[in-house]
Parts: sequence; C-alpha cells; structure tokens
Amino acid sequence: MISVYIDLAIGLVLAFLLLSLLVSGINEAFVRLFGIRSKFLWAYLRDTMDGGPREGGSWIPEKIADVFAKLPFSKNDPRPRHDSEPAPPVIEPVPVDAAAALASDTPARPVDMTGRLYERLQEIDRPKAARTSIANIPPERFSGAMLELVSAEEGGVEGLIAKLEAIGSPLAGHLRGVWEGAQRDMVRFRQGVEAWFDGEMQRLSMLYRRYVKWVVFALGLVLTLLFSMDALEYGKTLLRDNAYRAAVAAIASDGDGASAALKDRCAGDGAGGAIDPYACVTESFSSPALVKIFDHAVVSVTIPPDGTEDPSFNWNGGVWWDRLITPGHWPGYLISVVALMFGSTFWWDILRRLTGIRGHRS
Repeated sequence: MISVYIDLAIGLVLAFLLLSLLVSGINEAFVRLFGIRSKFLWAYLRDTMDGGPREGGSWIPEKIADVFAKLPFSKNDPRPRHDSEPAPPVIEPVPVDAAAALASDTPARPVDMTGRLYERLQEIDRPKAARTSIANIPPERFSGAMLELVSAEEGGVEGLIAKLEAIGSPLAGHLRGVWEGAQRDMVRFRQGVEAWFDGEMQRLSMLYRRYVKWVVFALGLVLTLLFSMDALEYGKTLLRDNAYRAAVAAIASDGDGASAALKDRCAGDGAGGAIDPYACVTESFSSPALVKIFDHAVVSVTIPPDGTEDPSFNWNGGVWWDRLITPGHWPGYLISVVALMFGSTFWWDILRRLTGIRGHRS
C-alpha cells in the first residue's frame, strides 16, 4: 500500500515539474528576448548614479504592467550603447567645476555617470544588440570601476564626491557614507563599496522576484487552463493506472482467477468481438498516466505506436471548453496553479528526495 502512495506522489511531482519547467522556459525566453533583466539593472544604476530621467520620476517601473509591458518596448532604454572596444586607457575626470556649480544658481550640466561606469565595464559586455547586455555586475568589479574613476580626480574620493554632489547625483550620499565609515582609508573604502553594492543587488533581486512571481502566476494559470490540468483528476488517473498494473501482476501469478479487472479494461468497444489480451496489455502499458497528462488540452498530440506515421494533432476545443466551465474541475485547476508557483527547482528537489537521486558533487 505504501508503494501505491509513493507512485502517486512521484507521478504528481513529475507532472508539476514538467509544467513548471515549461513556465520557467517561457518566462526566461521572454526575459532574454527583450533584455528585461539587463534593463532592470541599468534602470537602477541610472536612478542611483544620475538621479532618474530628466522629466523626473524613476527609471525603474513601479507596477508589474510597466516592468513586463512597458519596459521591454519603451524607446527610453536605460542601458548604455554597446561598445566592442576595450575600456579607454585614459580616464577623464568628471567635467564639472564643483565650486562654481555649487555657487551658481543654475544647475551643473548633466553628466552621464552611468555611461562613465559602463566604460570601465565594457570588457565583460557581449555583442548582442545596439545596447549593452550586461545583466549582472560583480561587486568587486563595481568597486574597481569606482576606484578607477576616483583615480582620475585631483582630490581623490573627496574630489569625486564633491563633483557628484554638484551635479545632484544620488551616488554622492552613498559614497560619502562609505568613505566616512571607512575612516578615509582606501582599502576599507573599496571593501565598503563592495559590501554596499552587494546589498543593493540583493535588494534589487528581491524587487525583481516580486514582479516575476506575478508573471509566473499568470503563465501557470494560462498553461493550466490550456492543458486542462486537473491535479485531482490526474491523481485519480495515477491510482487507476497503478491498480491496473497490479491486476496484471496478479494475473501473472494467479492465472485467470484475477483477470476480471483486465477483462473490464480490455472490453473494447462493446461489439462482442474477441480481444487479444496481450495487445491490450501492451497498449495500456505503453500509455501510462504520465503520457495522458495532456490528453485534455485544447490541442492534443497523438504519436503512432509503430513510429512509421507522423504525429497527428487533434483539436479538442469542444471537450476542452466543457471541462473548463465544469465547476468540478476548478479545485484541481486551483491546486495545479498553486503548485506551479513553487517553481521547477522546488519540484526537482522533491523528486530527488522521493526517488533517491543524488545531486552532482564536484
């Protein structure tokens, strides 16, 4: 009896794993195609180093619709333009007279600090499009780039911070806090910049995952309805499949005395003709419950058993719609959507625990 429930658990986990992988694959394809992760990072850098767009506000969208509907298609791309050349060997100082800018009533002319940062990072960029594809900046690389910018200023860290304050860069306050906390020691200053930037990247990742979970929910809901994946019904199918296989095993040991279940399943179309039990068993065993998981999708695929014919695609619109509007299937749909929210990593870990598969150890 325990093995029956283990088979049920493995079947359900495997089904959720396959659907979760499909959800993750669609989401990742969309993110990579439109460079959403890279745009999200450089939008944060624009806010931190340049203070947002000229019209005000923030480069980072606030709503989920803006992140996945506006950010991918916006002409106001926050990413710097891609440059295949190595970083310039000579670093120009920030072209701002800090004293004159602070004394004047007119603000200092804008300085593209994000572009200056990209100049120090463009070696790790890969040619993909007109804009940079950098989606991750190691903290030590960021701190190294900041030290390179510091070395170009006559006053060192103090000179760079003064010019950043003159142009109204939000980065000035962060660097001043790190500089004072490091007690004006360059080694500790670099370590402080690394720690600060690492913390910012963790916060940014949490914010990004908050948006992604709604996308995963939407994709999970759409796929669950398209494939008509009723988790409760699928669990019953797994139990029936296991019971049938147990009946076949009983026939092998007890002869015809345990063949009632097999005869019921192999009754054919009711025409009363002779049924070949071997063909019936072969057909049933070659189509386990896992293969039938998507039989109720709006479009199902049938693969011939002999492999000599091409797969056939069947339109199940009528049956699919009837299942969709049947309240009895809604609890199973809800369970499927909630299960997909855990992600493929979660279900893979559960599958490894149930089957005893060990991960690769280096």
